[in-house]
Amino acid sequence: MATSASAQLSKVVKRQYLELPQGDKVQAMYIWIDGTGDGLRCKTRTLDSEPKKLPEWNFDGSSTYQSEGSNSDMYLIPSAMFRDPFRKDPNKLVLCEVVKYNRRPAETNHRVTCRKVMQMVEGQNPWFGMEQEYTILGTDGHPFGWPSNGFPGPQGPYYCGVGADKAYGRDVVEAHYRACLYAGVKICGTNAEVMPAQWEFQVGPCEGIDMGDHLWVARFILHRVCEDFGVVASFDPKPIPGNWNGAGCHTNFSTKEMREEGGLKYIEECIEKLSKRHNYHIRAYDPKGGLDNARRLTGRHETSSIHEFSAGVANRGASIRIPRSVGQEKKGYFEDRRPSANCDPYAVTEALIRTCLLDEEGDEPHYSNSST
Repeated sequence: MATSASAQLSKVVKRQYLELPQGDKVQAMYIWIDGTGDGLRCKTRTLDSEPKKLPEWNFDGSSTYQSEGSNSDMYLIPSAMFRDPFRKDPNKLVLCEVVKYNRRPAETNHRVTCRKVMQMVEGQNPWFGMEQEYTILGTDGHPFGWPSNGFPGPQGPYYCGVGADKAYGRDVVEAHYRACLYAGVKICGTNAEVMPAQWEFQVGPCEGIDMGDHLWVARFILHRVCEDFGVVASFDPKPIPGNWNGAGCHTNFSTKEMREEGGLKYIEECIEKLSKRHNYHIRAYDPKGGLDNARRLTGRHETSSIHEFSAGVANRGASIRIPRSVGQEKKGYFEDRRPSANCDPYAVTEALIRTCLLDEEGDEPHYSNSST
């Protein structure tokens, strides 16, 4: 399995430089979503002191699939700040929105409308938890730990597995988990998944816009950890064709009413609304408007069919799953199992709010770049 050349560089040598004092200066790494809708970019600037308010910045959008070369300046609007687990305190990770030269949101800036929608329903205290599946690959695209010519044994022993023949790449997982905790990301768990070299981490519960902020930063941290190990984190919804599980981002959702006594009634009302808007949600649940998810949502490998809406208690083959404990206690949350691993959490959470709480109808997605 191929690893990157940079992973072979001595981390001990690097450490002696990172341990040098930096005075009162602070390194702020600005992070943003590029024009693909699921790629991340970053660059760093020096600040004179630990920031209370972060300055805007700019970048060349023609190199990130976000503008033409003749008018390429794009602007970074700092939106959320975290501790930097790679450079350590007082340095920062800064998640940014992207706007164009005319101050309109970039096409892949779904945070703008998500934030507005969340503000409309903040009295209902919408909580989210997202279960991010991913696959560890070599730089040649081959799954980590798989035989170079062939396949590992069939699925079965790998889910939550332990042992060198069952868990592939736990060092990456442990490093990522600790880095997220240091950064202040609301990571709440992790486990090995059904396909070998596939893992999952969970973020939440987060209220409103925090869900998208924390998941995007958790993804960025994973990419950086994998960079240090010389491997690649893939969020492809179906990285290996055939009889192997795909990768999703199951999304748990509740409101204050759902979490209180008798909340099952409100959960069932939401599911009824979702059943009438299946196509809208499929389009919002991956960056290619459903094309990526079509490879995953086949009705096999613990998925529902992309063409049909379904719901059930404890049913992992349904579009919407009500956990058995929720069915018994008559309150809690539901799980939307349709979002793909490479979904934009801003788009997913916004879609759930629009359908479940704002009672919107119709199949056409709402794009953030249509707003001023």
